[in-house]
Amino acid sequence: MIKSVGNDPVYKLLSSEDTVIYQIPKYQREYAWSRQQWDELFDDLLEEEDPSAGHFLGTIICINRTSNTTKENVLELVDGQQRMTTVSILMAAIYKFLNDHIDQLDADEHTELNNLRRQLILKDPIRLRVRPQIQNSNYDDYLHVLKSSGLDVKAPPVKFLGNRRIMKAYNHFGSRIEKQAGSKLSVKPILDLLTRVKRAILVKLEVESTSDAFTLFESLNNRGMQLTPIDIIKNSLLAAADKKRHSSFTADHVFDQWNELLSDLGDDYQTQERFFRHYYNAFKDELPTVSKAPIATRSNLIRIYEKLISTDVENRLADILYCGGVYRRIIGNLDADEQKNDLDEAFADLARVQGAPSEALLLYLMTYRNDLHLNDKQLTTITETLTSFFVRRNLTGDPATNALQRLFMSIIAEASEMSGQAIVDSVRRRLRKVASNDTTFYAKLVGPLYNENAVVTRYILIALARESMTTETFTDLWEREGKHFKWTIEHILPQGPGLPKEWIAMLGGADVAAAIQQQHVHRLGNLTITGYNSTLGNRSFQFKKNRKDSKGNFVGFKNRLPLNDDVVQATEWTATEIEARTEKLAKLVLKLFPL
Repeated sequence: MIKSVGNDPVYKLLSSEDTVIYQIPKYQREYAWSRQQWDELFDDLLEEEDPSAGHFLGTIICINRTSNTTKENVLELVDGQQRMTTVSILMAAIYKFLNDHIDQLDADEHTELNNLRRQLILKDPIRLRVRPQIQNSNYDDYLHVLKSSGLDVKAPPVKFLGNRRIMKAYNHFGSRIEKQAGSKLSVKPILDLLTRVKRAILVKLEVESTSDAFTLFESLNNRGMQLTPIDIIKNSLLAAADKKRHSSFTADHVFDQWNELLSDLGDDYQTQERFFRHYYNAFKDELPTVSKAPIATRSNLIRIYEKLISTDVENRLADILYCGGVYRRIIGNLDADEQKNDLDEAFADLARVQGAPSEALLLYLMTYRNDLHLNDKQLTTITETLTSFFVRRNLTGDPATNALQRLFMSIIAEASEMSGQAIVDSVRRRLRKVASNDTTFYAKLVGPLYNENAVVTRYILIALARESMTTETFTDLWEREGKHFKWTIEHILPQGPGLPKEWIAMLGGADVAAAIQQQHVHRLGNLTITGYNSTLGNRSFQFKKNRKDSKGNFVGFKNRLPLNDDVVQATEWTATEIEARTEKLAKLVLKLFPL
């Protein structure tokens, strides 16, 4: 079934010296990765301690579809299209930067740039090395990425290209690359990034047929997944206990404690892994020294814990177990009957704005709260400050993701010498120093906010809605019904294609309506909160305003949330109304999330 297995770096898979291309079959879903996954890839590459070692990207499954070896060798990419497409988009963004700053390159670096070009396209005739599937203009979008990067590629017109996912990935990587290059736009860090990309490792499994590919794919996903770092840490603990042969510290005892820890952390693997990274980063100065591990990352986690476990397994496990209990409260993994207070609500808000990188700081402060003379009110203030910071950070991108852990580790070092209110003031001062200012934040708030970060946008809208609630009118806008939120973001002017005739007439004709939709649809002023209702969608303004459910309750804009009052009072909804409401809400958001 499996013809060959290769543990290959990207530079070999996309060698500038061969004609191998990767073709994604048309039945595959369209490109789906988002900003979080783009940043994870970018940051994982940067955090790799030894660029020559190669960051592991995962597995791809291919079928050889070559019909003419003299023209090109065609590998059909049955699994791994998201990774391969994303890596090639990142390479195109790197090519764009280096080509724009070609005057900084020496002779060898010129050769490197030429090789990069051949890793993206073949010539005579021009052909793509990675060929996305054609559905929903995916292939055409990718052509525009290569054309924008400066490669000699022709691309057909695509409507609303800037709002489409492949081009957004390319633009996002371009922004990250410019930040990585620094204020002087130096090519050196970008050449280093290119080295890291080219040396990243993919396991390529080549099979004979589509049926073999799907059988293998199912096996890998359901039965054959490799051990995770968490599995290996657990096995290391059990092995260490077995070697001790201590009457009270047995493998059974370790297994029971491990299960207690996982009960605190919950079932989500990412949360479990995050805890082990945060534990090391929070208490690094107190732990045994691990060489070449200034910070815990996904790639060095196993090596770190092998060292920690080998040094003092009994005390280490006891300490991890205690901190797991502290972390349980930070992540809100509480029982339904446990009493919650303002601090717990602050923790929940921090999670809602994707503030997980700050959990190392909170783990340290919560663990040593008595020694540091911190009470619940002060810890709540610190957590609310972190929430304000992450609302800004996750919209503006400043500071960069790969700088966050070192930031919070340095704040821990500073806080360890302080106590009480001095720690609160120090955290606020340090975050204010590195966060985007109000001018930059406001510029994001009045732009296509939903496109920047839909999760944080939802939090902002709910925060705005909660501001005008009283005890009598309180509504839990985070309540869930099954797997989805009961209250969701609604685009007032619909975001989908095929605007109804009522909207087209209101906006001044089809061309004007399309232009307004493209420019304004994802702005804060065009967004609100309504009850979950899939029937609103593309309906007319009046319908969405007056919609009721089967019980006669308003589920459209007349749902009694003060956030919607100005929408309800409007007789029409055009660019003018969206602009005015955007500016009004943006100013309120500045007041809600100060630093």
